[in-house]
Amino acid sequence: MGLRPVHVNIKAVDASVVGRFWAEALGWTAYRPGVTTYVGPAGGLVWPDPVVVGVDVVPVPESRTAAKNRTHLDLATTSLDHQAELVARLKEHGATALDIGQGDVPWVVLADPEGNEFCVLEPRERYRDTGPIAAVVMDCAEPSATARFWGEALDWTVHRSTDDLVLLRSADGTGPYMELFRSPIADTAPDRVHLDLLPHPGDDQAAEVTRLKALGATDLDIGQGDVPWTCLTDPEGHDFCVLALP
Repeated sequence: MGLRPVHVNIKAVDASVVGRFWAEALGWTAYRPGVTTYVGPAGGLVWPDPVVVGVDVVPVPESRTAAKNRTHLDLATTSLDHQAELVARLKEHGATALDIGQGDVPWVVLADPEGNEFCVLEPRERYRDTGPIAAVVMDCAEPSATARFWGEALDWTVHRSTDDLVLLRSADGTGPYMELFRSPIADTAPDRVHLDLLPHPGDDQAAEVTRLKALGATDLDIGQGDVPWTCLTDPEGHDFCVLALP
């Protein structure tokens, strides 16, 4: 059946501040279920959420480096006024404008309070039903090859494929897209942002990890020790975790 993304994991020195920022960015609520700050829809903490891909901000002692993250979020907007309002509001809450060589484009590139890049998109028909997160974007050396791995890992469908960009989305047409974008820095930057995946009810975590390794994933040791999740990298070295079912 494939795994499903349950949240985007963001490392931060001050998880509370960064969590509140992302709650503002997404129009959601920041919850503190433990040491992390989880950002999800208002109305009470529900995890795993049956529909949305949340954001989980994890405290770490090290500040991020100057290198660009290989994974970032694109935020959806419904109108040009909405885009402008969201950009202005997020700057008031600690976002800063970034120039990463994007040139004259209709989207706005920003960084959260700890420097993690994200984009506020102009309204696009493709993203009208994704919710506030339009896409999880990964820099890749070879988008097509990476898409084969993630398509099998998640059982997602390819919606667009060129030499430089591949778009995937859940077969049921819900939630954000995954966008794999060709980039020359794809194999040089550290990961400060990654996906956390969860088996579907009735599936086995260990069996899913074995399946992913057969597809090209490799073990990752970041000093996590004895934990109930498994840290892996995809064939291009993007970090991700396979969580245990609750």
